Amino acid sequence: QVQLVESGGGLVQAGGSLRLSCVASGRTFSSYAMGWFKQAPGKEREFVARISWNGGSTYYGDSVQGRFTISRDNAKNTLYLQMNSLKPEDTAIYYCAASRRLFGSPQVFDYDSWGQGTQVTVSS
Repeated sequence: QVQLVESGGGLVQAGGSLRLSCVASGRTFSSYAMGWFKQAPGKEREFVARISWNGGSTYYGDSVQGRFTISRDNAKNTLYLQMNSLKPEDTAIYYCAASRRLFGSPQVFDYDSWGQGTQVTVSS
């Protein structure tokens, strides 16, 4: 398995931006597709975005399409999530996850390794 550590969360006003990072160690990062998920209190973990092993394919959840951008740097073993035009409903703990599926997936059960999460809070 690959070990994942997220960072970059924090408190931001609505309309602001944050950039999350996820650093991987252990198994070869470039052999995994990667995803970002979020979980708000009392709610199920929800898909945000995924990226293929080489960064050539990305896919977003409807609620973040056009506002968030997922990217990766395989040379640095790092996954990113650029979040712009943030809204209060984006408030949640954000998790990165690694999948053995070639292009990743929007499904939680398709991911093998998870980070500990980073809190994002958007004030109105």
